[in-house]
Amino acid sequence: MHHDIIVIGSGPGGASLVRSLAPTGKKILLIERGNYLPRSQANWDPRTVFVEGAYQAKETWHGADGSTFHPGLHYYVGGNSKVYGAALLRMREQDFGEVLHADGVSPAWPLPYEAFEPWYAQAEALFQVHGQAGEDPLEPRRSGPFPHPAVAHESRIETLAESLRRQGAHPFHLPLGILLDEKDGQPTPTSRCIRCDAFDGFPCLLNGKADAQVICVDPTLAAWPNVTLMTDAYAETVETDASGRSATAVHVLFGGTGPMRGQRERLTADIIVLACGALSTALLLQRSASERHPKGLANGSDQVGRNYMRHNQSVLMALAREPNDTVFQKTLAVSDYYFGDAGDKDWRYPLGLIQMCAKTHPAQIRGEELPAWLEKWLPDLPFDALARHSMDFWLSSEDLPRPENRIQLRSDGSVLLDVHQNNMQAHRKLRAKLEELLKHCDVHPHLLERELYFGKDIPIGGTAHQCGTARFGRDPASSVLDLDCKAHELDNLYVTDASFFVSSAAVNPTLTIVANALRVADHLKTRLGAAR
Repeated sequence: MHHDIIVIGSGPGGASLVRSLAPTGKKILLIERGNYLPRSQANWDPRTVFVEGAYQAKETWHGADGSTFHPGLHYYVGGNSKVYGAALLRMREQDFGEVLHADGVSPAWPLPYEAFEPWYAQAEALFQVHGQAGEDPLEPRRSGPFPHPAVAHESRIETLAESLRRQGAHPFHLPLGILLDEKDGQPTPTSRCIRCDAFDGFPCLLNGKADAQVICVDPTLAAWPNVTLMTDAYAETVETDASGRSATAVHVLFGGTGPMRGQRERLTADIIVLACGALSTALLLQRSASERHPKGLANGSDQVGRNYMRHNQSVLMALAREPNDTVFQKTLAVSDYYFGDAGDKDWRYPLGLIQMCAKTHPAQIRGEELPAWLEKWLPDLPFDALARHSMDFWLSSEDLPRPENRIQLRSDGSVLLDVHQNNMQAHRKLRAKLEELLKHCDVHPHLLERELYFGKDIPIGGTAHQCGTARFGRDPASSVLDLDCKAHELDNLYVTDASFFVSSAAVNPTLTIVANALRVADHLKTRLGAAR
């Protein structure tokens, strides 16, 4: 079966590309390793989602220290966006240049912010981003306002925002991809979704979160018969012609429970696009080693799988004296310390981003080992009441690209994820800044780690913000992809997930993934003779 284009992976990078290319009329096949995530009340059950890890990949990977773990990956239509937090921020303009950190240099991207700005605007419109321009002190230049007004703070979060302002901080409304029926920026009683359960780790039962399935896959399949979705189809390898310069076919192994389970098929196309996620794309390229590509497909530079980044991240729970009955808490962020703390003369390096996340659930607290001071401070407070007093924050700091931080397919077929943490002093300082701010906000100054969010067996940060394993650049000796995200060594193989990232910055990567996928899609329209 031959197609004009095969896209492997239905997450934000693959699905956005397909939605943009669908009107060309080209025959497009979208391959997804999993199937649709079942919609049920269990989607909102914290024990099912976090304690049992029901939606997380069951495969076992290995750490460099000999440990084993289940990666924080989700194989469903929509990819990892089915459980993402839908915080859709642009990278700062300075992030595209060289940035000095305490542990080294975050390298410059081969293209500046201006090259991505039009696509950022398109990505915000596509994923229905709600935000307020002009609030974020580090907001990059925009060609227009947000497509939708910001989701308003509930009263308890507005009180927090006002307290932060009194301390000289500049809290802003977190840009969110969310589907709302709205009036003056407020959700109305007919809103499809305004529950905290739909964000930060939970699938959305109501399909109200702007994920890749809801925004891209389903509308595209409904509108364009030239697009086909193939599920439960694991891309084992990508084949090339005898010269090694052209990708010709994808070899697929079918899973699931259907009649094709265990069967294999060879699918051919003129153009092949990988969008499996930065880790899985690197593994697919390594599995596709051949005589012409002995180190793995497109890996003559030996960069495939290297420079893996995933942010230094913490999910933290603060305890307020007054109950926090906020329903939708994830509306506030603080970027004042993103590029450093002006008040700290001894530290001139970036710290990162503070944002709120979904409310803590009692089941998550039960899964943690609570510190001794908390048991003394609130000895008789039940878990339900403890969760009611929580205010929850997500901290992200940049980790730097290191060639030794890599994912490798070992000779026995097992996967090794070798990660050496760096730039952690900045992350600890960011946490200290949050604690300092909260001292004046009627909140206990100690912050509790919510490690269960990531899973007990996954180190800090997990694989939630994976990027950088096949970076793009001008020099084939030090990069995998060219500026159009085509493999240097092949004429028709592209990558549109976060593999292309040169640095991770310290904002959630999804909007940049979508913007780049739309940018590459316009390049492919020209290549296919179907430009706008």
